[in-house]
Amino acid sequence: MLSSRLRPPPSSVRSLCVCEDAVTERALQRRSGGRVRGFQEIPHTGSSGWINLLRFWKDGRFSLLHKHMENTFRRLGPIYREYLGSQSSVNIMLPTDIGELFRSEGLHPRRMTLQPWATHRETRRHSKGVFLKNGTEWRSDRLLLNREVMVTSAVHRFLPLLDDVAQDFCRSLRHRVQTEGVGETGQRSMTLDPSPDLFRFALEASCHVLYGERIGLFSSSPSEESERFIWAVERMLATTPPLLYLPPRLLLRLHAPLWTQHATAWDHIFSHAEARIQRGYQRLQTPVGGASDGRFPGVLGQLMEAGQLSLELIKANITELMAGGVDTTAVPLQFALFELARNPGVQERVRAQVLASWEQASGNPQKALQGAPLLKGTVKETLRLYPVGITVQRYPVRDIVLQNYHVPAGTLVQVCLYPLGRSAEVFEGPERFEPSRWGSESAAGAGFRSLAFGFGSRQCVGRRIAENEMQLLLLHILRHFRLTVSSTEDLNTKYTLILQPQSPPRITFTTRSL
Repeated sequence: MLSSRLRPPPSSVRSLCVCEDAVTERALQRRSGGRVRGFQEIPHTGSSGWINLLRFWKDGRFSLLHKHMENTFRRLGPIYREYLGSQSSVNIMLPTDIGELFRSEGLHPRRMTLQPWATHRETRRHSKGVFLKNGTEWRSDRLLLNREVMVTSAVHRFLPLLDDVAQDFCRSLRHRVQTEGVGETGQRSMTLDPSPDLFRFALEASCHVLYGERIGLFSSSPSEESERFIWAVERMLATTPPLLYLPPRLLLRLHAPLWTQHATAWDHIFSHAEARIQRGYQRLQTPVGGASDGRFPGVLGQLMEAGQLSLELIKANITELMAGGVDTTAVPLQFALFELARNPGVQERVRAQVLASWEQASGNPQKALQGAPLLKGTVKETLRLYPVGITVQRYPVRDIVLQNYHVPAGTLVQVCLYPLGRSAEVFEGPERFEPSRWGSESAAGAGFRSLAFGFGSRQCVGRRIAENEMQLLLLHILRHFRLTVSSTEDLNTKYTLILQPQSPPRITFTTRSL
């Protein structure tokens, strides 16, 4: 005799389940206007996640994941399933499907949890910031953070700080070119890899906005502490992708070198942030240095003065913003400088707009950016071709239809940004670097094409800082220098949780008269 646990459901229950499935199927068919194909009919790259993972390891595909996605779309069409280790996802790339996914993200959008990061917080007993949270707790904290980093009034507060750092960077670089470069006075030239300087710029700018203090990275001898922080962020990013598809707690118990490297990098990031936060806290306790003297105390000071987040949650979110605000700004700037340098006509058009706007703005950075929309277009065009993060993920809260396939609620769906940005179906002349293509964003069909910062209420919380930081630096670089490269060949790229050049491009900076 079957036990009650193993006994099959009565026929009435089975009929009800079949009926519900039929209702769902009919509803989806009505919505899509025809026969909806089943989830299992979606093309896939292989049904065994562990075999696929072994192939990825063997073929070194993790570092070329963006190319793998592009090639798979070419082979299987605009939607496919992928199983990797314990993870499975549906991958899409067309704006119509992205729009449908966005409309189904719900009040508390979820994206794929970076489990190695979450495991580090749990084992070290650190609080989690909004990047690692979900549900009502995420929404509550996120709305408080938006007031300090996303809304227009917040941007007005920190824009002058970013402008100060960008101008100092260009003055420092100009002095270096004039003293170490070659050529006539007033048109000195120097060819260099700007990536180390761009990392220092991004860290200096982040510290100024988040902590309200400068750390002096443009001096001739930047601090070892800051250099170690940059190294730790790079190490953390590089060790994340391989850990995504393996159980971190098992690796922790085995003392696996990869996990140890990852956790050690995060420990250093947290200790760096802790020291800065403590200094900021002490500064706010003194009569001089807070908001009372009219100076912006940084996002940290704003959050502390508001008193709506606990100190532990403030630390968690500030640390996440710091860790996510260096490479993700410095690397796109490398790509932007390269593309401007190898497209001199584009560079001159952007510069002409920048010079006219800067003169009219009389040094006001907000007005200068408003008068030079091609700067924003340059950043968007750079991120179209070289998205920092190569996917945006969501779990739809209801069943949806993508490419006429049924995708159940709760399925991990990934928007693949690298194939999207280079698709001739989405962009006219996708191989061209053309910032002006973003001038008619309100045109019909233009939605869900620029997604480097994500979309909706779960878009990147540091978006406004990053966008303005990049635009202001490009503005002042174009004022000070003409950019050229010796080779206009495409850059080879690699993926280490963010997309970056395999070898940083060397740029020639030639001074201009101011």
